[in-house]
Amino acid sequence: MHRQFDDILLGSIELFCLAAEAGSFTAAANTAGVTPAAVSRSISRLENRLGVRLFVRSTRSIRLTEGGKEYFEQCRGALNQLIEAERKVTGEQVQPSGTIRISAPTTYGHYRLLPLLPAFRAQYPLVKVEAHISNRNIDFHEENFDVAIRFREQPDSMMVSRHLEDAALVVVASPAYLKRAGLPERLSDLEQHECIQFDLPSSGRPISWLFSEDGHEKEVFSTGHYMCAEDVLAGVTLAKADAGLFQTYRFIVEKDLAIGELVEVLQAFAGRTRPVSLMYPHGRLLPSRVRAFIDFMMEHTRGPTVA
Repeated sequence: MHRQFDDILLGSIELFCLAAEAGSFTAAANTAGVTPAAVSRSISRLENRLGVRLFVRSTRSIRLTEGGKEYFEQCRGALNQLIEAERKVTGEQVQPSGTIRISAPTTYGHYRLLPLLPAFRAQYPLVKVEAHISNRNIDFHEENFDVAIRFREQPDSMMVSRHLEDAALVVVASPAYLKRAGLPERLSDLEQHECIQFDLPSSGRPISWLFSEDGHEKEVFSTGHYMCAEDVLAGVTLAKADAGLFQTYRFIVEKDLAIGELVEVLQAFAGRTRPVSLMYPHGRLLPSRVRAFIDFMMEHTRGPTVA
């Protein structure tokens, strides 16, 4: 077998992949511990070898050309294989380290993710965690996030989706509200009740309530005079303040239900869930700290893989 790649060329390919992922020569340089000029020279070396322009450059940003995108997909796949081979041979003896950036919605962040992080860091003490708890949509490429946790499956071929759990839904209200307005017994009773609304951030429209009736899934668009946006926890707070009924995730209100601050209603129609997924860009080079976090979350939530 003839040698086709020298050490300089392999290093240039790795810097190219870092720049493509970060969308910045400077960010790639910071990650690799070299200067932006060194990254630029490496990219130019690759472009001269290939006879193909890999990036469109401007004074403020870079972006991959069509040829660059194709080359990037192939290169990062090959580098991932090398990383995996090295990991298997060494038995992953090197302790994961560095910073991992995680995006999670407020509900899952406060009630699921954040309580697990101390256990994760106890297992991997050299890893620093940046947890961004917000309901806004993120851009992996522009903002350099490693993973994101989202409700619902994401039919995006550019993302890998790992199923964490199915979050059960419940309809709750305060005892004072139910004493005043009565206990709903049928789904049609919702028309006579104050149903707290929540605008789905991705669509800007009120989210439907999900039920099971006679073995069939049912979707109900309720109505009410209270509208919440951005944070589902606002609806829970309103329900506690005797404002009306609210459908939310059981894991958010289970303590309130246990102490009687909230009451579950329409239990005969319960059973619906929404999936929770951990996501990261398809084919991205995964540092050991990111792989460790993914494995940790899968172990602690026990969800099957859905790619």
